[in-house]
Amino acid sequence: MALWTSAQAVTATGGHSTADWQAGGVSIDTRTLRPGDLFIGLKDVRDGHDFVAQALEKGAAAALVSRRPEGVAKDAPLLIVPDVLTGLEQLGTFARARSRAKVVGITGSVGKTSTKEMLRAILAGQGRVHAAEASYNNHWGVPLTLARLPQDADFAVIEIGMNHPGEIAPLSRMASPHVVMITTVAPAHLEAFESIEGIAHEKASIMDGLVPGGIAVLNADIATTPILVAKAAAVGAGVVQFGASFAAAYHMEQAQITDDATVVRATRMGAPVLFKVRTPGRHFALNALGALAVADALGCDATIAACDIGNWHPPAGRGTRETLLLDRVEETSFQLIDDAFNANPASMAASLDVLIAAQPENGVGRVGQGRRIAILGDMLELGPTEAALHEAIARHPGLGAVQTIHCVGPRMRVLHAALPRAQRGEWVETAEELAGHVRHLVDAGDIVLVKGSKGSKVSLVVDALRKMSQGTAPKEGTA
Repeated sequence: MALWTSAQAVTATGGHSTADWQAGGVSIDTRTLRPGDLFIGLKDVRDGHDFVAQALEKGAAAALVSRRPEGVAKDAPLLIVPDVLTGLEQLGTFARARSRAKVVGITGSVGKTSTKEMLRAILAGQGRVHAAEASYNNHWGVPLTLARLPQDADFAVIEIGMNHPGEIAPLSRMASPHVVMITTVAPAHLEAFESIEGIAHEKASIMDGLVPGGIAVLNADIATTPILVAKAAAVGAGVVQFGASFAAAYHMEQAQITDDATVVRATRMGAPVLFKVRTPGRHFALNALGALAVADALGCDATIAACDIGNWHPPAGRGTRETLLLDRVEETSFQLIDDAFNANPASMAASLDVLIAAQPENGVGRVGQGRRIAILGDMLELGPTEAALHEAIARHPGLGAVQTIHCVGPRMRVLHAALPRAQRGEWVETAEELAGHVRHLVDAGDIVLVKGSKGSKVSLVVDALRKMSQGTAPKEGTA
């Protein structure tokens, strides 16, 4: 079955099609376009119209455009609309309306993408699942995800993010979810909000899109939970809370963290449940518990869901843990925790907790004692309190267990100055500087956390660490 026909796309957008066509997918990037895709000529850093000819040469079924691009044949299959982004939104709205899928909307300051992938793993055992790729959660990512929604999907998981006030509600209305989940509310994007309460109100607006009788799955452990609960009452949504709080219907009693997993003992609406997350981290365990609450709200089989959460592992750059070989003959290695995709105070604290709980290997390296090493990049978009929030990392409980902390970026300089002298590693302005001599910073037996906002480019340090190894040996629960 075709995902889109020209007739359906014309009905959805009110546009004009120059030919009859059928598309099996939707693409916004010629680098990942597959033959038979409908290419969307969005304008971002570059104007997508400049790539229409290339898309058609690569086998695109048609292109959604606002004008006929230069160099494109007169008989080329084009869907012409007044505005391309509006056209994409109309495709998304139409696809959602024709779908029989039960839809989940996820937002939160931390953990949106990881929880989306947890739900993909859980729901895959209960039907056909469609979920956003990567972190497609903004004003074009959400309609693109919806436009790709197969008509025969049983479930759809839509990630919804924001940078400024007023962004979440219209995206949620477009997705029209049956269940929403708010992972947490934490200091993030404070440049655009006056307070964390403002962030909570924005996150809570995901409930504006709930279908009648919809359910909100909410974090019970945060100071702004009353704001979220009040919003649910205002829109007539059912509420299910998860967390370590005794008030939570999905109550985490214990999270036992090992080197490569977290075993969770919880109560689920009063009944005991035991499940395993194949990566260390209390924050992952909490979001997994929330994901099980979502699955229950969707009417899924609870036993299968609790088993299938064990199929999930973190996406690359979001806490992925791997062993990097330094010497194949002597079989010496160090461990890397790659969390270089995003950072704010809450996710930074969670990642440091994972590092602190990890056990280095002694007696295998030049130093002799395996070390916990943190390489921390700037946390961006924190507004006027950013210096204080960076400095506060030095007071993180248990941070003394981390032997060396290297700091990357101008904002991290205040943390570097606040650290005890014995714990201070290097401070550099840019990630490139540290990546250039990273082999001198680690040794066999070490466990190395790399964490920072994407804009800090600490992923370059991750790349350098991988290049110095003679191969990788993923630990259980990673890929």
